[in-house]
Amino acid sequence: MNQRDDILCIGSVLWDVIGRTDRQMVLGNDVPGRITRLPGGVAMNIAMGLARVGLRPVLLTAIGLDGEGEDLLDACAALGLDTRHVHRAPGLPTDRYMAVESPDGLIAAIADAHSLEAVGDAILAPLEDGRLGSDRAPWPGMIALDGNLTEELLGEIANRPSFAAADLRIAPASPGKAARLRPLIGHPGASFYLNIEEAGLVLDARFTSAPEAAAALVSAGVAQVLVTDGARAAAEGTRQGVVAACPPTVTATRITGAGDTFMAAHIAAQAQGAAGLAALETALAAAATYVAGA
Repeated sequence: MNQRDDILCIGSVLWDVIGRTDRQMVLGNDVPGRITRLPGGVAMNIAMGLARVGLRPVLLTAIGLDGEGEDLLDACAALGLDTRHVHRAPGLPTDRYMAVESPDGLIAAIADAHSLEAVGDAILAPLEDGRLGSDRAPWPGMIALDGNLTEELLGEIANRPSFAAADLRIAPASPGKAARLRPLIGHPGASFYLNIEEAGLVLDARFTSAPEAAAALVSAGVAQVLVTDGARAAAEGTRQGVVAACPPTVTATRITGAGDTFMAAHIAAQAQGAAGLAALETALAAAATYVAGA
């Protein structure tokens, strides 16, 4: 396996069930629209984004031994994703995510990642049994890690020898799981990908702009951080300073997966040699294209 090209994607791989309508919605509405089922989950969305630009994602996740799991593995294969190390979870269903979106954005969502949480560190076995790495020879490349893992497991990863040499790219999965990332703040290879709300939850603070949030996270010990703020300026923070850029203006037709698309594009840009403002602008352009439905 060529570790210069491969990136491990650890976390949720599931079915997204998304209902979209072109009408305004309030609590209790019943409106016409479209309902789709497609492969999703933070790790899956990132893997798909990486595959589109020629990188070779390897999935470390849990998928049930059910019909939905078989369908999901077939979908992964069709997208060129490496599923050889996926943990098949006997007795557990394949996870799902359900969301409702309107022209105003995400109305509500429920993430059912209980099977991923239930199997715990079983999904990490390839990193420790020699297939992809071990405590003595840890994986030296990029790892995209999502906050759908349990708080306990994320805390262990912060000090786990098998992750000591990794270039860790971390997303919280949702604001409700942002605080789970706190144990990883001091990891020397950690990069956080957050929206401004999540940035505040990680540090238990309130920020008025992405550059302010990025500067605070770097001061707290994060090696690199990317903070988005909707249509307002996004920022990248490192020990060398903070850079900011505004996303392109587009009409939104979909929301779910936009943050993961941004993260995948930024990872790919840096893997191909871009840095700072150039990598940030590449990621913002990719996310805008995705949100616009292109």
